[in-house]
Amino acid sequence: MTLKEYFDNAKGYGVLATADAAGKVNTAVYARPHVMDEKTVAFIMAERLTHENLKSNPWAAYLFMEAGEGWSGKRLYLKKMREEQNEGFIQEICRKCDYSRYDVKNRFIVYFIVENVLPLIGSQDVI
Repeated sequence: MTLKEYFDNAKGYGVLATADAAGKVNTAVYARPHVMDEKTVAFIMAERLTHENLKSNPWAAYLFMEAGEGWSGKRLYLKKMREEQNEGFIQEICRKCDYSRYDVKNRFIVYFIVENVLPLIGSQDVI
């Protein structure tokens, strides 16, 4: 199953972890990534701490936990490639774009290279 097929069909919850240049970690709840191709994903981000951290440290990890019983999901290890401000494209790809209840001034599409994909629990791989 491809990443696109997985995230198009999986239901659950995600957390994106970033760190600043000094290594101070932040986590934030994020929707499923927009899978551009098997090596590239994108997230829509507000101008907040996660976005700020990525200015000085391009590395991030995304944990997705599938809804339901058990411990199924994926961990994506990511490196920021680039970002853009394109409100038209954000509206085109956004699943749920109601930001009216949040104080969001600027939104960005942040693209990441997928460095590694592991299951939520366990792995045969060593990073």
